[in-house]
Amino acid sequence: MSHEKLEVRPSKNAREVLLSDGRVLKVPDDWDLLLPGDAALSRRIKKDGPTWTMYEMKGRKRFSRGIWAPAERIDALEQELKKEREDPAYEKKLKAGRKRRAKEQEAYEKEFEEALIEFLDFATGFESLAQRLARVVAIHAVPVGSGTVARTKRIPIERRAEAAVIAWMRHQTTAYDDMVIPREKGARREVRRMLATRSRYLLDRYRSGRTVPDGKCPLQKALEKRPRPTERE
Repeated sequence: MSHEKLEVRPSKNAREVLLSDGRVLKVPDDWDLLLPGDAALSRRIKKDGPTWTMYEMKGRKRFSRGIWAPAERIDALEQELKKEREDPAYEKKLKAGRKRRAKEQEAYEKEFEEALIEFLDFATGFESLAQRLARVVAIHAVPVGSGTVARTKRIPIERRAEAAVIAWMRHQTTAYDDMVIPREKGARREVRRMLATRSRYLLDRYRSGRTVPDGKCPLQKALEKRPRPTERE
């Protein structure tokens, strides 16, 4: 087992971990735990030899608890990375990488906002509402680390745009966050499906040009509560 790359969970005992099937593994005596926090070092540890990546689930969220690996290898790679970081060329490389990622992020935000507007497809007279909604959803969904569907590449951008709008409306235009949902299999999924149907019905009104009485539209109410985002040039 110590020669494999595994995903494990914490155990009540410090030098033991749990496999997904509940089996207990004893951590080798010559291994140490690399705590989360240094992404570059973590990547190198995972790439170079056997590791046990430890995580913990809290609700639906997954939290890293570190990486078990041979202590000698952790120390060697740590020293290697320290020397690289002391080289001025390393900082220059980091700055170039940050600049490149910032440009990529800006381009994706624009692309995603355009996909949102295309999905909304509001009728003439409601274009400004569609643009504002698209901007607000993009600001919420696109940032790196947001954990939203907008960050996945497993589905086409058109579907990402649709899912992002429906998710935003679920939290901003319905009572979803205050609902007491039975802890039964499929109950939350059914509530989300019901609320998504309502959101799509509201969006269809704007697509067909049907007006919503002043003060009655949950979408407009939600947008009014938020500061008006900066418009793109």
